[in-house]
Amino acid sequence: MKRSASSLSDSLVTLNNWIEQACLIGAVPVITGMNGDMDTVGSAISLAASHPNMMACGLHLGRISKRVCTELGAPFKKITNNSDLPSNIGGIIIVDAASESQIGFELPEGIPKCIIDHHESNSWQFSSSDLMIKMNVSATTEIIAKYLINHSHSTLTEPVRKLLLAGLITDSGRFKHNSKDSFTTADEILSDSKIDYANFVEWLESSQINSSERGSLLNGLQRSKATELGEWSIIHSYCGTLEARLAGLLLGIGHDISLVSRSRDGETRLTARATKKATSQGLSLAEIMTNIAEQIGGEGGGHAGAAGWTGNVDRITAESSFMSNVAKIPRESS
Repeated sequence: MKRSASSLSDSLVTLNNWIEQACLIGAVPVITGMNGDMDTVGSAISLAASHPNMMACGLHLGRISKRVCTELGAPFKKITNNSDLPSNIGGIIIVDAASESQIGFELPEGIPKCIIDHHESNSWQFSSSDLMIKMNVSATTEIIAKYLINHSHSTLTEPVRKLLLAGLITDSGRFKHNSKDSFTTADEILSDSKIDYANFVEWLESSQINSSERGSLLNGLQRSKATELGEWSIIHSYCGTLEARLAGLLLGIGHDISLVSRSRDGETRLTARATKKATSQGLSLAEIMTNIAEQIGGEGGGHAGAAGWTGNVDRITAESSFMSNVAKIPRESS
């Protein structure tokens, strides 16, 4: 495997060389994570716009991603398995996915792949022709923005800038869990554009939910329970949809951690959020979700302040595993 170079500029040059070589050979699908959130979708479409041989595709578009893509007329091809990919492939790029299982289908064998990601952990298997571009940034769209600014500036049309900005805003929790560099990247995305930031954020967050979904959120709020786990306070609940939104609402009550679970068709999903203060004092939800996967199976990971796990065990077992992991973590002084 070819790892990304040590410096930012060298990493971007390595990425550019890999893309140019792959596009000379054939088509290059840019595949999203199967959750279809704004960071993975915005990254894929923006990067694919830089070369005619590249195509953004994936299993699913999330609620916000679907609305943004529709409003901007952004091209995205939904695929269900590797047979939907082009026959003549020069390479495959996967954005914002910490493992192959997170894209939702098996990749064709023998094709060079490039992973562009920012998650704390990953479980990809690599060959000598593969490339890993991993940076300590708030969102994968930050990496793509830096690449386009340095190597394909003409790609930065107004729609592409909006896709990048939407991914950065949503994945950093509106800059709650960002690094200082995120503000610089956002400024570079907005530079020389006609985007009104305040209006854009208001538009991005104006997604509508129906009465059934509102009912699910209200029921989730009513079911919530607060618990002290060692040195941490947690509020937890379960619902049938919009787990991330419910987790965000619960975190606003004032606890260190919010946890929301969902069970459907024999599969359980955990969604967790943590305050910036908690993550600065030693809490990493990504590590907790990874530990859960090692202990009871399934797939887990994410960021220090926002992470998830999915597996085929009952909800109570999954929640208990999460809480036992939290209770073991000492709280550091900040």
